[in-house]
Amino acid sequence: MKRHIKTAFTALILSSSSYSLAKDNEHLHNHTEHAYAPVGVMGEHPHSKGDWMFTYSYNTMEMKNNLLGTSEVSTSQVLADFMVSPTSMTMQMHMFGLMYGVSEKFMLMGMMPYSLISMDHINRTGTDFTTRSEGIGDFRLSGTYTFYEHGSQRVLLNFGINLPTGSIDERDDTPAGADQKLPYPMQLGSGTYDFPAGFTYTNQKGPWSWGGQAKATIRTGENNNSYRLGNEYGFTAWGVRKLNSYINGSLRVDGKSWGNIKGSDPELNPAMVPTSRTDLRGGKRIDLLIGIDFISSKGALNGNRLGIEAGVPVYQNLNGPQLAVDYRLSVAWQSVF
Repeated sequence: MKRHIKTAFTALILSSSSYSLAKDNEHLHNHTEHAYAPVGVMGEHPHSKGDWMFTYSYNTMEMKNNLLGTSEVSTSQVLADFMVSPTSMTMQMHMFGLMYGVSEKFMLMGMMPYSLISMDHINRTGTDFTTRSEGIGDFRLSGTYTFYEHGSQRVLLNFGINLPTGSIDERDDTPAGADQKLPYPMQLGSGTYDFPAGFTYTNQKGPWSWGGQAKATIRTGENNNSYRLGNEYGFTAWGVRKLNSYINGSLRVDGKSWGNIKGSDPELNPAMVPTSRTDLRGGKRIDLLIGIDFISSKGALNGNRLGIEAGVPVYQNLNGPQLAVDYRLSVAWQSVF
């Protein structure tokens, strides 16, 4: 009898230990079980309670040629109405983020961008020149809350606030003079308190996962230079296929609409260049992107993810003349600890 009790007790301990070990293993490796959204989508899944995740991403966008609506406008046509025409623009951003799982349903996230922007121009005399700006952008504090979960389906609420930490007083030398105030696209922040919000849906079956996210950024007030950027609205949808235990492939459609600027900076001359016109800043765009993720669940790299996503516009309609996007690229590294 004692032997049977001892055997049963030992089996119970081993079973409990195995269960605990399995749960620990599940906690360590659940990032490989879930085919996450492409790296360009933020706030699409919560983290487990007590989990931290550091993320770094490099994002670049190249812009070429001017559009008026959906039609290309030549440089000579732009110069017929303005003294200067933009010819191309490069935007680079280093994004640093830290996320924390407050509970199984609620995650907090802080993100700080560092941007490098350059724009090439030509004026009526045929002089080419480039202006540049560089520095931190607006800090974002946001949260993700899971308010519906059934099986593999999730519906998340995304919300936050953007703090005006980015400069709106960037200057550079131009043919018009030294230390000139740069137009709106060359500034690093909005100068206002802005509120991003949205809903995210995700689902998964076998090696496939998919989802969609509706989002908006609502601008408030007026900044110190007497203007407010236009509100932004967007929707993105994606599909992800697990190719094996450590590689995912993805396809995503990303649509965006943004409004013109309200008010104006008194230091900018709207007759100089289209980028100084507040009524020529709005537009709509749809991008098609492909991506690949590399996810590690073993060894020293356990909990790490490297993602790459690149895409091109399939539709652009701009309040122009305004530079059109040529391509965009994101490379991101994430580490859970």
